[in-house]
Amino acid sequence: MERKLNAELWDKMHYLFRDFNDRMVHVELHYDYEINIDALKTVLVCFFEKAPVLHSSFTDNRIHPYWTVKDYNIDDILTVKDVSEEALEQEVNDFLVQYIPPEADIQMKVAVFRHGGKSVLCVVENHMCMDGGDLKYFMKALCKNYNDYIEKGISPVELRTGTRSYESVYEDFSSGEKRMAKNLYKNINSKDNHGFPFTPDSIKDKSFIAKRKIPASKFDEIRATGKKHGATINDMLLTAYFYALYELAEFDKSESVSISCAVDLRRHIKDNSDQGITNHTAWMQCRVPERGESIFDTLKYVVESSNKFKEDRFIGLHGLPLLSFGYKILPLAASEEVIKIGYANPLLAMSNIGILEVDKLSLEGNEPTDGFMSGAVKYKPYALLSVTSVRKELTISMCVRGNDEDRKTVEKFFDLIVKSIDMLTE
Repeated sequence: MERKLNAELWDKMHYLFRDFNDRMVHVELHYDYEINIDALKTVLVCFFEKAPVLHSSFTDNRIHPYWTVKDYNIDDILTVKDVSEEALEQEVNDFLVQYIPPEADIQMKVAVFRHGGKSVLCVVENHMCMDGGDLKYFMKALCKNYNDYIEKGISPVELRTGTRSYESVYEDFSSGEKRMAKNLYKNINSKDNHGFPFTPDSIKDKSFIAKRKIPASKFDEIRATGKKHGATINDMLLTAYFYALYELAEFDKSESVSISCAVDLRRHIKDNSDQGITNHTAWMQCRVPERGESIFDTLKYVVESSNKFKEDRFIGLHGLPLLSFGYKILPLAASEEVIKIGYANPLLAMSNIGILEVDKLSLEGNEPTDGFMSGAVKYKPYALLSVTSVRKELTISMCVRGNDEDRKTVEKFFDLIVKSIDMLTE
């Protein structure tokens, strides 16, 4: 008899996002070491058994969607390939930009590219299964279990299991707070028509990932300047995003522009030990009323807007009850149409995925020498800037379905972000 899993609220929402992006989340980690393939296979099989949604197929029956758990083979999950130094970058990129359909039997693909005694570990997974926060947890758990299995012979089964429900965000509220939070039907994010200056959408467009390194020496400068202005590192990066975008897109400096920032709703959960891998990410909208005369005017506006959201006890929870209500009372086909009316997918967004902790991502004592994570490939006109750091070295990235002209525009955007960061830290 087939085993079925509930399609949770965020599963359905990310399925709805198929009109805006490919829903894939990407990881790339470099090691000066050859990964033990047999050990990696053992850990992956154990983890897939602990998290059945990873080997499940999504069924959109237009009424009540669900997951069906499927049989699988480790070779369906893991690709191992020996490549030359010259071919490495292309092989990695080709793997990372692949698309996994929700109806597929496997929702995560892993690859190890071996070259000259070194390894690149790559992961692509469906955002419907888990967000960047839980993928970071998954990668750390994978590395820990891999090490314990090789060094101590411990069976690799230490992966959280439990509920995937969005309602976990309410569990630690008082009864009064819970009532208030579950009545936040209004979506407080307003629509903004300012967008990234891509070329028009075309059937010839192809997915690509563009990224740029910001040296570790800049990290402390960004943090120190931010501290002087009451700004977090996220505020500083967001300011550079705004300032660069005004120039790139030639917005009038007196115009108001909004960028949506990812909010990890786990901030509302005190103990997530009983949580399965899932999604707990929402968005807050940072709005500047104008660019201002200098980049420090922009920074002031960003800090004011961000602090307004941070002061909200229920940050990220506005509109969640309405989504839940829509999915509960209507068949999926109808609820999607209603939600599209009330939900404005942001044209401009940033996700600061944060630090990739090299000590927790080490394999047999070999810390990753480089790496990054990024969000989904966005379909034009939507744009997402992802940020991660390794040993204080920042990687900014954008995943785009576009053409060579779009790639040039993204590279120019990165130039302007670096220039803006230099202006902030001079």
